[in-house]
Amino acid sequence: MIELNIQETLNFISNDEINSYSNKINEANDSLYNKTGKGNDFLGWLDLPSKTSGDLLKSINETADRLASISDIIVVIGIGGSYLGARAVIDALSGNFSQLQRSKERKSPLILYAGQNIGEDYHNDLLNVLNNYDYSLIVISKSGTTTEPAIAFRLLKKHIEEKYGKENVNKRIVTVTDKSKGALKRLSDSEGYSSFVIPDDVGGRFSVLTPVGLLPIASAGFNIGKLIDGAKEMEELCRLKKSINDTPANLYAAIRSILYNKGKVIEILASYTPNLNYLIEWWKQLYGESEGKNGKGIFPAGVSFTTDLHSIGQLIQDGMRNIFETVINVQQSNSTLTVPVDDKNLDDLNFLAGKRLSEINYKAQLGTSLAHVEGGVPNISITLPAVNENELGGLIYFFEKACAISGYLLDVNPFNQPGVEAYKKNMFKLMGKPGY
Repeated sequence: MIELNIQETLNFISNDEINSYSNKINEANDSLYNKTGKGNDFLGWLDLPSKTSGDLLKSINETADRLASISDIIVVIGIGGSYLGARAVIDALSGNFSQLQRSKERKSPLILYAGQNIGEDYHNDLLNVLNNYDYSLIVISKSGTTTEPAIAFRLLKKHIEEKYGKENVNKRIVTVTDKSKGALKRLSDSEGYSSFVIPDDVGGRFSVLTPVGLLPIASAGFNIGKLIDGAKEMEELCRLKKSINDTPANLYAAIRSILYNKGKVIEILASYTPNLNYLIEWWKQLYGESEGKNGKGIFPAGVSFTTDLHSIGQLIQDGMRNIFETVINVQQSNSTLTVPVDDKNLDDLNFLAGKRLSEINYKAQLGTSLAHVEGGVPNISITLPAVNENELGGLIYFFEKACAISGYLLDVNPFNQPGVEAYKKNMFKLMGKPGY
């Protein structure tokens, strides 16, 4: 299970300030569990892990296996919460260069994505790739009318019907959508597509532990049962009425709120593990859409270290002091690689010979944290024992629970996103959509 370390924030805040949040945290938790707070009709994620049935997991796995048996590639169509959570987990668990494997060498299909942008070249390139491989589609949309994935589905539906024949594609298309209404649900029913339900009380950015995320993750060959088990363990821990310091989600939410009120309005989530980059992207949506309302909210940014220490590291170290960092530390690598000895030692690195890269990476992390704290940037550390399904499930639930508490501490509704519609209205008007 994850460990949260706030030691490198204590030069900036006091234990008394943390303890003073006990009542606020308790009130936020009471509002969640009693369903009396803002957005209380979207709290299905709160006990989702413990309520996920074995029958549902079995059905998802059977569908994933069926798609895998006929597909070199599975294209997941969705945007925002309809794809970021699944991609975060799949990328974290996949090899960093898994896309270079030949299709015959793969144990599971390659997962590609569409509808997360409107890039013309992107989707044209995807169609050209799919000419050469057997593929299937997972289409994820509550309504079926969200512009970006709807356009992608139009393109891919036409392509897959032309490739396999319209009468043969219903076994290659699976939808994840509303249980009873919406354009995608109507199409699924009329075309005979297999379909899974997005729960009415779970918003998109909280939906990774529903079929929205579970079906793509299972299709990529990963153990969704263990993912749910890890989330369930964190759910049980978060439900216990302990002190702030004994429950990581409570403590994280309290520290963030205290730092925000001290002018630290930007949070940078950092990882030293490259295949966690999309976990950062998922986190950015989760917190940005949940908190950014009514002129309030911590701006969520992300970096990949040590790479970004050589780009924006200067700003973090020596720029405006309105930021704090949360660093994800992975204790155990999946492989072992040591620095070799070089007889000439022209690069002066023989002092590292025989050391594992993971050890060097960790020392870089510690050195960076010390430098940033000395430079006025508080650091929160989240330690994952390893990158696997169980630990990722716990981390996902931890971030979701802390996000909900953080929203209530800000006195905003953490479960809506009214500002998302603004760009759509302008785009529809500019494109001449009727009624705009």
